[in-house]
Amino acid sequence: MEQMSDQDSSASASQTEGEFDGEMDGEVESEEKRDDRHSDSSAPSLSSFSSSLRAVIRIKQKYQAMKKRRQELALGLGGAGTLTGAPARTSPKIFTFDGLTPSAFPTLSSAAPPKKKRRRRKRVLFPNSGGRRCPPKQERSRAKYCLYLLFAIVFVQVYNAIENLDDHVLRYDLEGLEKTLRREVFGQQGAVEGLLSHLKDYLSTYVHNKPLVVSLHGPSGVGKSHLGRLLAGHFRSVVGETLVLQYYVLHHCPQEANALHCARNLSAIISEMVERAEDEEKIPLFIFDEAEHMHGEILDALWQLVASRQSNEYLNAIYLFLSNLGHAHITKHMLHNSSSISLAMSASGRHSNLVKELTPILRNTLEKLHVLWTEADILPLGLLEKGHVMECFLDEMTREGFYPDHTNIERLAGEIEYYPVVGGHEYSMTGCKQVVAKVNLL
Repeated sequence: MEQMSDQDSSASASQTEGEFDGEMDGEVESEEKRDDRHSDSSAPSLSSFSSSLRAVIRIKQKYQAMKKRRQELALGLGGAGTLTGAPARTSPKIFTFDGLTPSAFPTLSSAAPPKKKRRRRKRVLFPNSGGRRCPPKQERSRAKYCLYLLFAIVFVQVYNAIENLDDHVLRYDLEGLEKTLRREVFGQQGAVEGLLSHLKDYLSTYVHNKPLVVSLHGPSGVGKSHLGRLLAGHFRSVVGETLVLQYYVLHHCPQEANALHCARNLSAIISEMVERAEDEEKIPLFIFDEAEHMHGEILDALWQLVASRQSNEYLNAIYLFLSNLGHAHITKHMLHNSSSISLAMSASGRHSNLVKELTPILRNTLEKLHVLWTEADILPLGLLEKGHVMECFLDEMTREGFYPDHTNIERLAGEIEYYPVVGGHEYSMTGCKQVVAKVNLL
C-alpha cells in the first residue's frame, strides 16, 4: 500500500510539472507572436526595443515564479506552499527493521518461546567527587575464635568425663559382680537389681556430695548375710583387702557396756580407711551385719560419719547395713498380698511392687529408732518360696561334693517349715537358714 501511494504521488508530481512546462511554452509563444505583430506593423525603433525588453523581463519573472513553485512542490512542503486542490506529495519511505514487532508476524511470535527476563543487577552509585571505591572489608571478630576454642575445650572435657566413667565402672568390675549375685543369690533378683543400680550410679564417678548408704531389711534366712559376704569378697578383689570392712556387732562389740569404746574404735578405723582410699583414689566398702543389735553409741558415731557435712574424703564411701528390722511388716505384707501377685509376674516386677508399698512403712518405723536411717536407701528382701529353698539345697550339695539327686533335694526341702499356701505361693518360715545344717547331716 505504501509503494502504491508513492507511485501516485510521483505521477501527480510529473503531471503537474507537465502542466507548468505547457504554461511556460504558451507564455513564450504568445509573447513572440505579440512581438512579431508589433514588428510587422511598424518599423524598428527605440520603443519597439523597449517593449521587447519588457516582455523578456516579464517572461523571466514568470519563469522564476513557476520555477519556485516547482521547487516547493518537489520538496513536498505542506499546505502553505502547495496549490489549492493539488495532490499532496510525500517522500518515498525506506524499509527498515526498527519498527517491526512480534505482533506483526503472528506465525513467528506463536512459534518462538518466550524469553526469560534477566534481572538487572543494581548498580552501586558512587559520589562524583570521591570516584569509584571498593567497600571496606569488615574485620573478623576475635570472639568467634574464642568461642570455637571454648567449644573444643568443653568437648574434650565431656569426652574425658565419659572415659573416666567407663574407667571407674571397669575398675570395680560391676558386670562380674552382677553375674556372681545372680548365680549365688536365690529368690532376691529384684533386690539384687536395685542394689546394682545404686552401685552403678555411685561408682560411675569419683566426685560425690554424700556417701552411698544402703540398708537391706528382711526376715531371717532370706540371704542378707550371704549377699554381704559376696559383696565383701568382690570388693576385696578389686580395691584391696585394706579398703573393705565387715563389722559384726555381736562379734566386735557384744557387750553394751563397751559400746562407747567400740564406737570410738570404729570411728578411728573408718577414718583411717577413708584417708587411705583417698590417697589411692578408690572407694572403700563398709558392711555392718546384724545392724539390729547395734548400740546407740555406735549408731551415733556412724551417723556423724555419714552426714553430708563431713569433709570430701568421707563423701567417697559405701555403707551397707544388713538387718531384720521391719521383718514383721515384710512378712505380713507378702502373706496378705500373695493372692494378688500373679505367678507370671517377673521377679523384678514383684520386687518393684514390694519396694513401692513397703518403703514408706519401713522408713517410718526405722526413723523412729534412729536418725541414721534417714540417710539410707531402703531395700526390702521378701520371703523365699519352696522352689528357692530347693535351689539352696542344690547349690550347697554341689559345693560339698554330694550327688544332686532331685528326690533327695525334695525330701530335704520338705523338712523345712512353711507358711500356709496363699495364692499358689508357699513361703518358708526360716528361708535357707537350715540348709547348711541339714546338708552336713548327710
